[in-house]
Amino acid sequence: MQVLRSISELSQLSGPLFLAIGVFDGVHLGHQAVISTSARHAKEAGGTPVVVTFDPHPAKVLRPQDAPHLLTATQHKIGLIRDLGVAHLLVLHFDQQFAATAPEDFVRQLVTHSRPLREICVGHEWSFGKNRAGNLALLKKLGSTLHFDVIGVQEVKVNGEVVSSTAIRRAVADGDLIKATQMLGREYTILGTVKVGEKLGRKLGFPTANLSAHSEQFPPNGVYVIEARLEGALFRGVANLGYRPTVSTGKPERLLELHLFDLNKDIYGEDVEVRFLRYLRAEQKFENVEALATQIALDVKSARESFSVTP
Repeated sequence: MQVLRSISELSQLSGPLFLAIGVFDGVHLGHQAVISTSARHAKEAGGTPVVVTFDPHPAKVLRPQDAPHLLTATQHKIGLIRDLGVAHLLVLHFDQQFAATAPEDFVRQLVTHSRPLREICVGHEWSFGKNRAGNLALLKKLGSTLHFDVIGVQEVKVNGEVVSSTAIRRAVADGDLIKATQMLGREYTILGTVKVGEKLGRKLGFPTANLSAHSEQFPPNGVYVIEARLEGALFRGVANLGYRPTVSTGKPERLLELHLFDLNKDIYGEDVEVRFLRYLRAEQKFENVEALATQIALDVKSARESFSVTP
């Protein structure tokens, strides 16, 4: 997949161009409907489909104190869009200067650098530009003047509920991973980077990788059976999400610690995608580290048995 970083780079692509535009946090079923609609129209017309998104999430810039947790950080989102078979992705840097761009100016830039622009496809409630003044009605008006088509894709529903990033965040926070999976069209995963920890797990006989996520939405605290994708390989394991009340000192920090079966190397600095398969138990405080180690052994045994692997 070719990743572009500026609107001017659209001129490198052979037209006509069909743009699917959105934040696409989560790349859920509604987002997939926008992307697939644009791709289908491009194929029918012999054009080039391009997905256009933003980094960071606009809310992180416009209301940083009230920004939601992400379903997918940018790197994760790019990977998911690549998995959809997208050949061209334009990732636009979103900052205060970009946020101040009038919606008309943004669209004219797209028109100017496309050879030519044939269609823009968005969700039917998408808003854009300074003060979010742009909407589907304005986009259609500009399309009529600047000679491109506009498609507003209707909402997607699952079990009668509209699929949205907000609804999925709520489901994950509540531990309803089945609902999140249904709305995403895939199982919920978190992409994080392994950071150096206190290496306490290694002392207890269960080496762990501490994952530093990128503001993603976590499920409730507790111990989970997981699968983790690392350097293209899939590892099974167990994870603890929470504040480590038995051993934590100082200011509490919420951590995601992974114990991956049959992994015998340091993976500091590596990106790991974690899939939560099953909730085992709540996080709890033990009398001492020996009792904690005993419980971890039981957790590992339960996790291995869930994979039908002999402990």
